Amino acid sequence: MAQLTDDCFAFTGPLLSLPDMERLIAARVAPVVETERVALRVARGRVLCADIAAPFDLPPFDNSAVDGYAVRHADLDPDGDTTLAVSGRLTAGARADVTLGPKQAIRIFTGAAMPDGADTVYMQEDVAVAGERITVPKGLAPNANRRRKGEDVPSGRIVLPAGTVLEARHIALLAALGIIDVEVRRRLKVAIFSTGDEVIEPGTQRAGAAIFDSNRYLLSALFEQLGAVVTDLGILADDPAELSRALAKAAAWHDLVVTSGGVSEGEADHVRGAVEKIGSLVFWRVAIKPGRPVAMGVIRAAPRKDYAAHAGAAFCGLPGNPVAVFVTFVRVVKPLLLRLSGARPQVLTPLPVRTAFAYEKKQGRREYVRVALRRGADGEVEAVKHPRDGTGILTSLTETDGLLEFGEDVTSIAPGDRAGFLSFAALMG
Repeated sequence: MAQLTDDCFAFTGPLLSLPDMERLIAARVAPVVETERVALRVARGRVLCADIAAPFDLPPFDNSAVDGYAVRHADLDPDGDTTLAVSGRLTAGARADVTLGPKQAIRIFTGAAMPDGADTVYMQEDVAVAGERITVPKGLAPNANRRRKGEDVPSGRIVLPAGTVLEARHIALLAALGIIDVEVRRRLKVAIFSTGDEVIEPGTQRAGAAIFDSNRYLLSALFEQLGAVVTDLGILADDPAELSRALAKAAAWHDLVVTSGGVSEGEADHVRGAVEKIGSLVFWRVAIKPGRPVAMGVIRAAPRKDYAAHAGAAFCGLPGNPVAVFVTFVRVVKPLLLRLSGARPQVLTPLPVRTAFAYEKKQGRREYVRVALRRGADGEVEAVKHPRDGTGILTSLTETDGLLEFGEDVTSIAPGDRAGFLSFAALMG
């Protein structure tokens, strides 16, 4: 299970910055240790547990980058056209057992192995053909249109380091190297709950002041997008004893337990106390907006007959409003998930865009503002703030393109200023 202990974090201050949180996770949390070998065709989204080195050169032989004629550059007249005799023909996949003689050319096609003696390829559209002879113009550089053996990857080079989350481009590279299966860390097991007496299941009869639960659906989709195996354990009532029992039971079978709602300081917010009874809640406020009341810690597991020694699971308690759930997921939960899964940490690189609005914020916290991108009158891309700020406004996620990130030292933004933009795709990439 998750490699965590009650002292896996070490923070005692009132408000934790995002950089400090990420450093704590990197230093004190270990990935799951169990691995498995999976076929390349089903490896997308899995995390490599060891470096992969190229077993041979890629490409494995010199070959032509174009359809044309292979020649020896030394045969070419530097001051004018050169006429050569065509002595053979090579297609992709054919054995390159022909040798190019002086003043000769060989008809060659893209991907075909370069014949012995040839070092340069003319594109066919640059060549004048007359029967079994061709005439080529001057000026082509040596080794033009020639792909060198090993120019992509030399044999023995590490092509994918441990911790790589495999995507289509990685899988293509492995296939080109003849690799058909890979050793990966097992998928993380995540349990999700919603809390609150006012929250009910979508599809049931809604009455009074009840609201349909969107957070579990949001979290389930986000976790599955990152490759985790999700167990949806429903909605928990605002009962401290029941919360503790349910969380401990979930910790016995999962690496990470995530709740939404109930982590503030209100009278009906019982998650914090429930966790402290069965584990340790190391921090519960982060210097971020939206989403300051976000908790992280460790839950001791309820006993299991088949695995009595299981220590427990990591815990994240998220706010109740869905926009705050999304922001805290991508900026707080995701770094922990990546670390637990053995993946390399994601480096978010906000892209500078021009702001089309004014904004004021408090110093000392990082804020994320929902924006849509548009073209300004001068053609430059600019960010337009969603008209409604509330963290319960789900349409502020569906009607925007991403988040503007304002750092801890920023206190005011004016139209025309530059700010870092993070697309939703980049946040989940």
